[in-house]
Amino acid sequence: MGMSMGNSDEEGGLMSEINTTPLVDVMLVLLIIFLITVPVVIQTVPVVLPKVSNIPTTTKPENVPLSVDVNCDVFWGLTKMESSDQLREKGGTYLLSEVERMKAAGAKIELPEVHIRGDSATEYRCVGGAIFAMQRAGYQKIAFVSEPAEGTIVRR
Repeated sequence: MGMSMGNSDEEGGLMSEINTTPLVDVMLVLLIIFLITVPVVIQTVPVVLPKVSNIPTTTKPENVPLSVDVNCDVFWGLTKMESSDQLREKGGTYLLSEVERMKAAGAKIELPEVHIRGDSATEYRCVGGAIFAMQRAGYQKIAFVSEPAEGTIVRR
């Protein structure tokens, strides 16, 4: 680790070369420090994320089609629901009638699902209110209907 002020060939000339060895040593030490500290700083909860594939769903006639538009209006099929209480009452009545129909037919009781179609510009609170009302009515399966990007549908 020395420093030379001149070149042996020329007397009185300045040396224009820089000794980069100390700079490389410092950079390697910093690199090692960052490699050790970054995994410690980044802490995440281990979660297994679902694998998503767009598979077309089969729509059963007993499923409940809900639509939520930009103005927070909720529609059951084509009928506009005036309040969340009306939606909950109609949902509960429909659910009970479907269960009674399946019991009378002697079929296995499969509860109907709620399929919600929400406009892309709708605020989440509007869709969340419809979900909450249907959960209070007794529905256990609530699904969102979306339009997948072109060419991403998996056919069975």
